[in-house]
This record gives sequence, C-alpha cells and structure tokens, in this order.
Amino acid sequence: MRILRNGDSAILAEFDSLDDVLAHFRALDAERMHGVLDLIPAARTLLVRYDTETTRADAIRRWLVETPPMRADTTPGTEVVIEVRYDGPDLEEVGQRTGLTASGVIAAHTGRLWTVAFGGFAPGFAYLTGGDSRLHVPRRDSPRTSVPAGAVGLAGEFSGVYPRSSPGGWQLIGTTEQVLWQPDRTPPALLRPGTAVRFESI
Repeated sequence: MRILRNGDSAILAEFDSLDDVLAHFRALDAERMHGVLDLIPAARTLLVRYDTETTRADAIRRWLVETPPMRADTTPGTEVVIEVRYDGPDLEEVGQRTGLTASGVIAAHTGRLWTVAFGGFAPGFAYLTGGDSRLHVPRRDSPRTSVPAGAVGLAGEFSGVYPRSSPGGWQLIGTTEQVLWQPDRTPPALLRPGTAVRFESI
C-alpha cells in the first residue's frame, strides 16, 4: 500500500490490484473511523475524505495501515436483484467469442453473484466484478455513439448497466428497466461499492 496526501482533506491509498482495494474497502467500511466522510474505491486506489476539524491525517494513515483487510469470502451486506431481458445486440457475438453460445452467456451472467467494485463513467454507473471468468471479453473495436439507458454490458472482467443514454464501447447483452440513478432518492445511486448484485433473466 502506498499512501499519498490528496489536498487538505483527503488521503489516497494505492494498491497492487482491485482485489486488494476491495479487501481494504470492506474492512474500512465495516470499521469506519470517526471523522471519515467518504470512502471512494477505484480500480487500484481508495480515496478517504475526512473532516479536518475532528480528524488528523496521521490518524487516517494509521487506520489505513493497521486495519486488516477483509477478503471476498465475507457475505455482502446488501443484495440488489436486477431483472434483465437478454436481448442485447452483442449477445450472439459474445456467445461466439466465449464459446458459450448465447444461452450459455445468459446462464453464466445470472449464475454468479456480482459485487459493485466502484462507480464511474456516469452518475449511477457501477463496475461489477466477481462474475464468471468465461465472460471476460474486450470492449468493442468501435464504440457506439449512443447506448440506451438500461443497457447491460460486459467489458474485460466487468459487467455494468448504463444509467442513462450515452456513448459506450461495452458489449451489450441485455436491457433492464431498473433505475440506477435517481437524484431524489437517498442515496441517489442504487448500486454502491460493496453491494452484491444478482442478475435474473426475464
């Protein structure tokens, strides 16, 4: 772990892998220190925002170093079910790329519990990890200029759901009517880091 200051009220911890980020995020979120305002995981980093009036940077550093990581065999605290109509334009191609066929892709996508690793790209977009490794496929060579809200996709080791219409290069395998981002909801994002996600075919 490499620890860096990030402005006057945040510290950034760098890790070797996403698994390390998630292991430390689980532990720190479960044992949240007084004065910590937010924990923001990413692919290789974890940002800790804290209240400078009640907490010192050196205390945050000790907390980061001394809290033992919590590995993925722990049970996620929250589970969200997302119903998917597997009608995506790339479903057949993903089936060919993986050798699973379209029905095999659906079975693999619904057969594992995914975990929200981090958010990004657009408000409400969550990078989901922990799925079947056979579903690892590259992004499209040519991104689409417009992907509809609710599109369910795959890219690399991740799955995700587009919360709104936007350009995108993920392999689209289905659609959902689930609302991922709702500003008047508390919290606005349905999928937050650490949340378990189960896809169900409809």
